Amino acid sequence: MSSASSHSTLRVARPLSPCIQVCTIEPSSSLCKGCGRTLDEIACWGSMTEAEKTPVWDRLEQEGYIDAQYAK
Repeated sequence: MSSASSHSTLRVARPLSPCIQVCTIEPSSSLCKGCGRTLDEIACWGSMTEAEKTPVWDRLEQEGYIDAQYAK
């Protein structure tokens, strides 16, 4: 039996990529304006392991590029 006063955070699985189809590199930071990744991160994303992607996801979440709702 579930209690209405129970507070649990529902987290959803991360998408395959943080790309949101706003692909413009900001010259001052060298980060994509849409997803917040560097050109190297974008180029290597498809061959990166989940362990290699995790710190990138964490940074993107911390910097506000993605919503904190995604599961780790």
